[in-house]
Amino acid sequence: MKQTTRLSTAVGVVAVLVAVSAGCASGESGEGGRDRDTESAVVGIDLPTEVSHVHGVGADPETGDILVASHEGLYVLPAPAGSGGEPVVPERVGPGIDLMGFSVAEPGRYVASGHPHEGVDMPNPVGLIESRDSGATWQALSRAGESDFHALVATPERVVGFDGRLRATEDGDTWEALDDGIEPFSLAMADDGRTVVATTQGGLTRSTDGGAAFSPVEGAPPLALVDWVPDTEVVFGVAQDGGVHRSGDSGETWEPTGQVAGQAQALHADAEQLIVVADHRVSRSADAGTTFHSW
Repeated sequence: MKQTTRLSTAVGVVAVLVAVSAGCASGESGEGGRDRDTESAVVGIDLPTEVSHVHGVGADPETGDILVASHEGLYVLPAPAGSGGEPVVPERVGPGIDLMGFSVAEPGRYVASGHPHEGVDMPNPVGLIESRDSGATWQALSRAGESDFHALVATPERVVGFDGRLRATEDGDTWEALDDGIEPFSLAMADDGRTVVATTQGGLTRSTDGGAAFSPVEGAPPLALVDWVPDTEVVFGVAQDGGVHRSGDSGETWEPTGQVAGQAQALHADAEQLIVVADHRVSRSADAGTTFHSW
């Protein structure tokens, strides 16, 4: 695994996000002289203080629970409709694993990668692991002790991950090497597994052959994070300046919809909502990113 290559990509994107966050904090105005601070104040549910960094976020299609994959493990926030107005308190589930890559494949079934905490009986790195009980327990699937997938995306039938080389598997065991010229920071994939969108240091790229070959998306915003709305051609992205963008044609063209305050670390999109983790808070939008709020 080309760990240093992967980290340099992540650091490059995060550095831009940090610089933009600093600019917003100083009251930098957007187009037309509007102050972005007043337009998109950081709102959301605070993560526990022990959470040092977030690598991914998702939602279980069956329960609606929000899933935050962090350096400390997996945290669950109850579904927005199920909180009943009570304060939402994220709770950790499962063993201590630094979940560098995380994706919800289908209801109750998650895949992940990363490093076990001290005392957790798993190889380091864990390779591709799977939970079929909503994150309570994890089982090794493949590449244990070999792969640390920092970018990972899954559908019920396919997993694509990057561990220094882009790879794909349909059975969780046998892997196919994909385009070796791409180093993605974030991945989004259509339900059929054919169209894959990837953010890279050089800009947004797109594949229509399952990741065998990627081409730059002309005119695309400089997206850092992407996620695909299941059963649609809609893809959402968060740009390096915090701008939220939407594509209705599987990532070919994009339009702005809103603005995220703070440094965005993770993005989830489905037919009901966008979930963004930024500045240690989990925020939700029900209007395609125009506004963000708590549950």
